[in-house]
Amino acid sequence: MEITPEIKDRLEHLSNKYAAIGQDLVSYLDGLIYANPITYWDYIEVDALLSLQKPKTDFPDEKIFIVYHQITELYFSLILHELDQICHNGKIISEAGQDLGWNDTLEYRFFIDRLKRINMYFETLTQSFEVMRFGMEKDQFTKFRMSLLSSSGFQTAAYRRIEIACTDLKHLVMEEQRAKLKDADIHEQLDNIYWRRGAIVEETGEKALTLRDFEKKYLQEFHEFADKFQPINLWVKYKTLSAQDQKNETLIAELRALDINVNVNWPLVHFRTAVHYLSKGTGDEKGTGGTNWQKYLPPRFQRRIFYPELWSQQEKDDWGKKWVEEVLSNSINTGSVFKK
Repeated sequence: MEITPEIKDRLEHLSNKYAAIGQDLVSYLDGLIYANPITYWDYIEVDALLSLQKPKTDFPDEKIFIVYHQITELYFSLILHELDQICHNGKIISEAGQDLGWNDTLEYRFFIDRLKRINMYFETLTQSFEVMRFGMEKDQFTKFRMSLLSSSGFQTAAYRRIEIACTDLKHLVMEEQRAKLKDADIHEQLDNIYWRRGAIVEETGEKALTLRDFEKKYLQEFHEFADKFQPINLWVKYKTLSAQDQKNETLIAELRALDINVNVNWPLVHFRTAVHYLSKGTGDEKGTGGTNWQKYLPPRFQRRIFYPELWSQQEKDDWGKKWVEEVLSNSINTGSVFKK
């Protein structure tokens, strides 16, 4: 085999790469001699991935439920990956492919590019949620969900991390507490975050087991995550840009799209699906784990807005109203769903 100039050039690059970290190139070349070519199934770990579905019942459609939620968690992982990139200003990668740490400042075009990715992931999830709505037989779902006991999609820790990294915690506080706690310590704000009311037993006012288990496993971790990401959340990063860059129309549009994707569209497709499977017209049906989906999911009830400064007062007043009314008009009587 002829050692072409192209091969020599590659060897020189490899030599420089390994010399920079005090390693011997020849040893790595020896390793390549003995290593087997990588295969798709090993790289993606297909066998391991396909072994992770462990239904609790014999209903065939339970596998659909499990797989879709696993896919959702993987998308959340991608979103958190992009949020990490934005919050830390993006990685510096050398020509040789080495990680040289984070950039000192955030470039607005990088911000826009990563926001577009995040919105693409959320829009993919929202559009694909029809799998949850129409991809299972209602009778099967209503039976196998009983085997889930206190477990619920409410318990997704990744989604809670996404919220914390996207905005100031004061915007995630229970709505009636926001004015009082707008200047409070972030840990007090986190202790009053909206979702802690999403699994309360209304008859007693006590926390459902779903919430108690979730807090036991993740609440301290959320406090630590908030310590790390609240000082560099997306809104903070936006405000570090120059006045001119903050006025960039594409950047503002992507931030507004993220607000809608997370705080309207995503909870709404869950609400629509809950209506499809759970509503019997009485208003008393509970979600998995005892979650109060009628009040927890509709956007107009929670009115969470990540970036209120980017919306008009009329837009904030009408937050989520159009989407919820559309669902109600197509599905069930308003009074039965929002029975208080």
